[in-house]
Amino acid sequence: MFGSMKKAKTALGVLFGFALAVGPAHAQDLRLGANIGNVPWEFQNPKGDFIGFEIDLVNEIGKRLGHKIQVVNIPFNGLFAAVESGQIDMAVSSLTITKKRLESVSFAQPYYDSDQSLSVTAASGITSLAGMAGKSIGVDTGSTGDVWTTQNKDKFKIADIRRYEGLAPAMLDLAAGRIDGYVSDIPAVQYYVRDKPTYKVVARIPAGGQYSIMFARNSPLAAQADAVITRLKVEGFIAALHKKWFGVAAEATTTTVKSAMMPKL
Repeated sequence: MFGSMKKAKTALGVLFGFALAVGPAHAQDLRLGANIGNVPWEFQNPKGDFIGFEIDLVNEIGKRLGHKIQVVNIPFNGLFAAVESGQIDMAVSSLTITKKRLESVSFAQPYYDSDQSLSVTAASGITSLAGMAGKSIGVDTGSTGDVWTTQNKDKFKIADIRRYEGLAPAMLDLAAGRIDGYVSDIPAVQYYVRDKPTYKVVARIPAGGQYSIMFARNSPLAAQADAVITRLKVEGFIAALHKKWFGVAAEATTTTVKSAMMPKL
């Protein structure tokens, strides 16, 4: 037991170090934990400013609630302990809502459906998954896209599945005609192709994952933020963020546009 307590104190000390790294907070500041470098959700521009879809969203939520947001850069795995221990008030980093996580933390309603996607070259003439019959598809090794494509190979009459270690090499092969399509996480692909007319995302493949802001379990701030998110959806603010960061309009059927219930166990 003593060893476990010692480890817990050490972990909290590390997290406290992260908090100190951004300087003291004012009474009205809300501390937002984020894994900086998670493009396009939260990252730094050349000036060192924190930017991104979720940074914009939380800053607006803070503004609506009358608080300034202070960003604390914390590695992804440290976000959960930081929220639970109160070192930060909330956390983002394309965090997926799960039943397991809801046992120890709370989430506001989702604002992004993390589905898979099929991208092709604009010149290919392919407009849907049906167009992949007899074609080759690239996937990231061991990813959700890899699993989905393997399971649906026969259904869509896919001729060949080729595996890659990351988006960039797959996209290069797609442009060169070495594969005919690429299945991967839709946010990463939409961000990558937003200024590259060579490529086109032609299908959203439902995967069930949804992103939201994480809070300490039953934190009153979670319900307050949830109410603001509903208003921001009605106003079109979050849909505008989607257009800004991904270069395309959010689909009307997604939680980026539609209001949703606050997740419960």
